[in-house]
Amino acid sequence: MSPADEAPPALFLGLISGTSADGIDAALVRFGQPASALRCELLLGRTYRWDDATRAALIALGQGGDAPSLDEVGRLDALTGIHFADAALHLLGEADVSARDVRAIGSHGQTIRHRPHANPPFTWQIGDGNVIAERSGIDTVADFRRRDVAAGGHGAPLMPAFHAALLGSAGEERAVLNLGGIGNFTLLPRSGDGIAVRGFDTGPANALMDAWCERHTGAAFDAGGAFAAGGQANEALLARLLEEPWFALPPPKSTGREQFHLAWLEARLGDHPASPADVQATLLELTAATVAGALRANQPGTRRVLVCGGGVHNARLMARLAAWMPEVSVESTAAHGLDPDFVEAMGFAWLARETLAGRPGNLPAVTGARGPRVLGTVFPA
Repeated sequence: MSPADEAPPALFLGLISGTSADGIDAALVRFGQPASALRCELLLGRTYRWDDATRAALIALGQGGDAPSLDEVGRLDALTGIHFADAALHLLGEADVSARDVRAIGSHGQTIRHRPHANPPFTWQIGDGNVIAERSGIDTVADFRRRDVAAGGHGAPLMPAFHAALLGSAGEERAVLNLGGIGNFTLLPRSGDGIAVRGFDTGPANALMDAWCERHTGAAFDAGGAFAAGGQANEALLARLLEEPWFALPPPKSTGREQFHLAWLEARLGDHPASPADVQATLLELTAATVAGALRANQPGTRRVLVCGGGVHNARLMARLAAWMPEVSVESTAAHGLDPDFVEAMGFAWLARETLAGRPGNLPAVTGARGPRVLGTVFPA
């Protein structure tokens, strides 16, 4: 390998708080780039929990609620930036790494609105990059999604290029399934087939289950799927949920908590009796059914589904996914060297790297944008 083929290893730090707003995932990553394949090493990953008041405010906005004032939105934007910067500094402290040694932070922020079908379309992630750069002392790249939306895309999902670089295979068709608050797929054809990588949201993954579980048990999530396992899926309710027109839309498609929230569920519950555990079991079945249906419709030859995100720890959900897709091997990304809890945070570290190099971070075949675009805004330290 010639020196021109190899860039020196560089440290980047990725930050994201997902749809469930259950915490800030922080990943310290070392990248090297030979000509043949991306090298990506997770040095340390941690999740830092939100305080209860901030999390409640973020969830209320994220599921379509209105802020009491513009002052409150501005305050929450700055406060989110403070929390993100603190997460970065805590991670560096645990890793015993100086901020001077980190090339940049890639911050997704916290989505409070995602309206790709509005007129005009928009998406909004808060967590002021100025605040992160100032408090951390590290160049920060943030606001990744809006350029893709401005170019006619959905601004989501943004991980497929990263997934393809690390998890693609010449020997089989694969799919990467992220089970965050919302589920999304990256479809990876066999390397060299000349078929474009695709990706799209599948619908609710953990967001509805978490909200229902918290309401009825007080727990922020259904650990291991035990609450759902104590009930029986209600077939009539499942059928009503699956009538949602969004599920029938073709890719590119994306969604969020502002569409799939408890009010959406309650409107379909109506006067039909169902125990809380049965509803939880039905919501879990909804996630499995929509994932399986989306895969069969869009890449029926898939032989392996690699799962990341919080849902990978829900044993009941993983079992139901396997039952709905008996022809597919369903396994954690951990089996391929990627910690499932930090794949997305690592991906935003990678996106920051691409932005600073002047390379596009989106895939138009995934998002529907008019073409490749360099994503994000750079906030110098």
